[in-house]
Formats: sequence, structure tokens, C-alpha cells
Amino acid sequence: MRARTGTAAGAAMVTIAAVSLAIALAWGSVPLSLGQVLAGLLDSSSGIPHDIIWQLRLPRALAAFACGGLLALAGVLLQALLRNALADSYILGVSSGASLGALSAITLGFGAALVNTAALTGAIAAIAIVFGVTFRGGKGSGWNVYRLLLSGVVLSAGFAALTSLILVIAPSAQLKGMLFWLMGDLSYAENPLAACALLFVLTLGATALAVRLDILGLGDVKARSLGVSVVALQLMVFFGAALATVAAVMLGGAIGFVGLMMPHAVRLMGITRHRMLVPVSVLAGGSFLTLADTCARTIMAPQQLPVGIFTALIGVPCMLYLLTRRA
Repeated sequence: MRARTGTAAGAAMVTIAAVSLAIALAWGSVPLSLGQVLAGLLDSSSGIPHDIIWQLRLPRALAAFACGGLLALAGVLLQALLRNALADSYILGVSSGASLGALSAITLGFGAALVNTAALTGAIAAIAIVFGVTFRGGKGSGWNVYRLLLSGVVLSAGFAALTSLILVIAPSAQLKGMLFWLMGDLSYAENPLAACALLFVLTLGATALAVRLDILGLGDVKARSLGVSVVALQLMVFFGAALATVAAVMLGGAIGFVGLMMPHAVRLMGITRHRMLVPVSVLAGGSFLTLADTCARTIMAPQQLPVGIFTALIGVPCMLYLLTRRA
């Protein structure tokens, strides 16, 4: 029964993912029909539809899907690692570190390339600090998941305070760009192929670890008794989640709510085993963020809104409905 539920949910999410991408290609300040979308995808002589799809909408739609999938995957991995359903993709302080780096670069007047470099530096610094505080090597090697959770929360609070300080002292002309970065913005995601490839590889890797992730949820002692190398598995999960989060933040900024909500929504559909939880959550996260970004760039077109606003506006009622239905 559970296998049939997972298969049906997986098939439904594949369909939803395809529909979300089709909507992203068709909707915008210049609406396109389904026929125009197909012609633009397949025929380079179709003129304006071809240019709109290949130069504007398709790269952004793929970026949104990859970003949402990476955030959802990171959420699944961290919830498995911490055995805590409230963990999400930003619990490691990656988003706060990247935000601090990016906003510092924007304040200094750096260009887009240096802003991304500064964001990457801040994210890596956050990962290094959390890992250094949490993991103990040598004779007493081990992984303290509670220390990981607390260090991530504390580090996020510190970075958030410094980010607030930068917002206070920054020139007013730069505040709008900073706020867009903090709330998520996919308008500058021009080449999403690397993120899509990374999402595919990480999803395959996490699915291959599915049985061991299920066992890890039973506790460290039980997992060891069943032959699982707990420390090695925890390290793989930690760095896999960190890599997914860094890639998502570099692609779309600090987009919240996806990594926390998507795994919950999938579990509420009756999928708990990681063999199906991982790919279905990735498809759900990608579809959700693609639809949210389509709303962000369409509702007040040609003006674009931060996509993070729509992840909350769309996600909160959907999540409440699922919780009520489950109850």
C-alpha cells in the first residue's frame, strides 16, 4: 500500500513539475499560448516567441526549479541528520553567512561577480565554523547533532545582527537591491545548467543512501548495530546538504520556507521512506519555486517582486491545508 502511494505521488509530482515549467514559459509580461511555446522551443524561425523563451524564460524557469529542488533536498538531508522535523536548509548558517558577504560587497559598490564571490566566501565560512565546532576527530571522533543545531542557530543570529547593521549604515540607493537579495531574486540567474547538473547528482547520491538514512533515524546506536558507518554517513549528509544550500543561495539569494515546508508536505502525503521522499521532495520543491517565481515576475509585470514573498504567501495556506487534512 505504501509503495503504491509513493509511486502515485511520484507520478503526480512529475506531472506537476512539467506543468509548472510550462506555465513559467507561457506566463509573463508577453503571454504566450501553448502552441507558441512549443514553436518557440522547437523552431528557431518563430521569431519573438523563440527569443523570449530561450533568452529569458527558460533559463529563469530552470534556475527556479534547480534552486527549489536544492533547497528541498537540503531540508530532507538535514532533517535526517538532526532527526528533527523543524530543521531546514538554512540551519547551518549558510544563508546568513552568504547574506553578510553579499551585502558587504554591495555596500562597497562591487559588481555582480564580486558580490557572488563574497556571498560564496561567507557561506563557506559559515560551513567551516559550524563543522569545526561540531565535529570532533581523533580518538574520540564523533558527531554531536545537538551541537550542530545550536551552533547553526547561534551563528545565524550573529550573522543576522551584522547584516542588520549593514542595512542601517548602507546608502539608501543600495537598500532596494539588498532587500531583493535577502528576500530572494532569480532575475540574474542566467546560466542554471551547472545547478541543474548538481541537483541531479546530489539527488542520485541521496537516493542511493536512502536505506541508510532510514536506519539513521532509529538512532546512532541502533544504526551501528545494523552495520551502518554512522560518522561517515553523517559527514556525507552534512556536506551534501551544505553544498546544495550554497548552490541554491548563489543562484537565487536567501529564499526561505522551501527547505522546511516541502519535506513536510511530502510526508503528509504518506511518504516517509527516503527512497521516495528524496526525489518527490526535490520535484515538489522545484515545482513550488518555479510557480512562485512565475507569480513574482508576472503579477505586477513589468515590475518584478522578490520571490521569497510568494514562497510564504503560497506555501503557508497550502501547508495549513495539508496539516488540517492530515488531522
